[in-house]
Amino acid sequence: MTAKIYHNTRCSKSRATLAILEQNNVEFEIVNYLENPPTESELRSVLQDLGIGARDLMRKGESVYKDLQLSNKSLTEDELIKAMLNHPILIERPIVRTNKGVVIGRPPENVQSIL
Repeated sequence: MTAKIYHNTRCSKSRATLAILEQNNVEFEIVNYLENPPTESELRSVLQDLGIGARDLMRKGESVYKDLQLSNKSLTEDELIKAMLNHPILIERPIVRTNKGVVIGRPPENVQSIL
């Protein structure tokens, strides 16, 4: 099995999720999404596979979330996705994709369901 993890090295949950992949001998590709953000089609695919809306994938505690007034309920999915593409720090982490599905590693043990 091969996995893709959208990873932030400074995030303890992301590091813990990576450790679970290693402990389970899963081959994986690390995408440092702050340096290499997903494309719009990748982000839309993640949202679709998770079965959630864009706002549900956003880190609402980030200052840019407040600065851009992203809590405004009138914003469309397209506008929220554009904000995440322009400011990848807004994307919740870690996200793991395997051939069995996609999960957000919060808590890190969520990744067990797709191994």
